[in-house]
Amino acid sequence: MQRKIRVLVGKPGLDGHDRGAKVVAAALRDAGMEVIYTGLHQTPEQIVEAAVQEDVDVVALSILSGAHMTLFPEVLELMNQRGIGDKLLSGGGIIPPEDMETLAKQGVGQLFGPGASTRDIADYIRRWFRETHGEEPCAPAMTANDAALPAGPVESRPAPRRAAPPKRAAESKPAAKSKGAAKSKRTAKPRPATRSKRTAKPKRAAKPKRAAKSKRAAKPKRAARRRR
Repeated sequence: MQRKIRVLVGKPGLDGHDRGAKVVAAALRDAGMEVIYTGLHQTPEQIVEAAVQEDVDVVALSILSGAHMTLFPEVLELMNQRGIGDKLLSGGGIIPPEDMETLAKQGVGQLFGPGASTRDIADYIRRWFRETHGEEPCAPAMTANDAALPAGPVESRPAPRRAAPPKRAAESKPAAKSKGAAKSKRTAKPRPATRSKRTAKPKRAAKPKRAAKSKRAAKPKRAARRRR
């Protein structure tokens, strides 16, 4: 009897970037698997305890903090202690190839780096389940819309909706520019006010000239009194 593969996706440690983990979890769910996501900042003990309670087949860890050489062996050891060492421990993150080989020798399954295809991850889990349990996992259910479309149409469906808003924004931009241009022309009229300021300067300069004439006129009067 076919059954769904149960996968636990965990984010151990202080790594706060879970976008890739959510993308993988959604892809595995679309591939017909039951996915349990533990959330951020989980300890190895919490992840293994959740795996035991949920009775999962696969434990997938997403590690981007660089602590993969510590967290993977610790989770694997706890799985052996709790009696679920026969489950698959896989995952991915920023892991160098030499570290992947070292972890594989310790009993960790295949690991995937940045840019790995979600289809390859799903195929690997299906292949492991088939080889380990000797049965075919349950295939993902197809809806009427999926049957009518070619393979991989999900990503292309939202494209027309996303493309529509830029067209409307482009049509409204010329109108906004014309209004702005009309406003700039109207605001350009009150410039003659600066001319009045320039004409006011000669009036202030004329005052010292009158004061100079009064001083010159006073000098001859004083000189006449001295002569007398």
